[in-house]
Amino acid sequence: MTTTAVRPTTTRLGYVDNLRVLLTVLVLAHHSALTYGALPLWYWTEPSTSPSGVALMLFVVVNQLYFMGFFFLLSGLFVPGSVDRKGAGTFARDRLLRLGVPLAAYWLVARPVLSLQEWPARSAEGESFLRFWFTAGDVGPLWFVEVLLVMSLAYAAFRALRARSAVRSGLPDAAGSTVAESQHQPVRFRGIAGLVTLLTVVTFLWRLVVPSGTYWEFSGMPSPAYLPQYVILFVVGLLASRRGWLTTLTVRQGRVAAVVALVSLGPALGTAALATAPGAGLLAQLGSSLAENVFAVSMVVALLVLFRQRFSATPAWARWAAQNSFAVYVIHPLVLVGVAVLFAPLVAPAGVKFLILLALSIPLCWGFAHLLRRIPGVSRVL
Repeated sequence: MTTTAVRPTTTRLGYVDNLRVLLTVLVLAHHSALTYGALPLWYWTEPSTSPSGVALMLFVVVNQLYFMGFFFLLSGLFVPGSVDRKGAGTFARDRLLRLGVPLAAYWLVARPVLSLQEWPARSAEGESFLRFWFTAGDVGPLWFVEVLLVMSLAYAAFRALRARSAVRSGLPDAAGSTVAESQHQPVRFRGIAGLVTLLTVVTFLWRLVVPSGTYWEFSGMPSPAYLPQYVILFVVGLLASRRGWLTTLTVRQGRVAAVVALVSLGPALGTAALATAPGAGLLAQLGSSLAENVFAVSMVVALLVLFRQRFSATPAWARWAAQNSFAVYVIHPLVLVGVAVLFAPLVAPAGVKFLILLALSIPLCWGFAHLLRRIPGVSRVL
């Protein structure tokens, strides 16, 4: 009797591309909210402690709980198949090109441009413009590209070492082999609970050393407290590619996850506030790690099932949006800041300015990304 091998995820999945577009829009909304909310952590800010400003701050906090980890999971889905096709060495060179070049370009051009408002003060201190250009600011939102590059290269090194070990032992490369359908086990609720438990324990231990609110200046990473979530969900993406987990998630699991996400949001926000309060004990930090990861995993499962069942179609506009989504991610700070500066004289509530900025920036970002990718050679890296 023969079995049909399940291929790792190598082809485009419509609902995954649609999810990437959604998450990219959420990135734009996240940074638009930072522009006008009560948490001013962006290149250009007009902070507000009004009710709409506080609402924008809460929107940012909720996003932070899950959406970048979700990005890493989706990014991990296509990595094993790419290594299978290209080999570890070629894959590593390709990642250095497709992630390293945008990262370098952003650091050399966008980073100092977005920091120009600091130039008058630094000039008054006698600093040269050349020194300012190479020292102002950090990689901003491209910390995601930076971390993804490190993870991708680490996986390529792992596969290369496994392949070398397999050659020496005369055995097949287990990391590169496919798994038969008959060996696939569906995702069960206890597996999802196990993921939440793993995330909770690792996050709790990590934050004893890297508490919430820590900023790593050397890498420009604004949220290193969430690094365990990023790494673990990236690995989940790698494993899901091999084991077909995305297709075995059931509609019932998606519905339960949506309810759990809704119910756990309040506790996640409340325990996060308690854990970051002065004098917070270990119990408060453990409770925060648990509530946060219950919400994060539930949101990921709910959205995966929802988009697989309802939003898997890819009309021409959706394919176009997906093709340009990475370029949008790279250039969106320049667009958001440019539009925000243009509308700075406008006197309006924070929520209204947020909506104006987002409504204008979404089409502008995709339009500029499309034009940028039409430049010869640019589409190879964007």
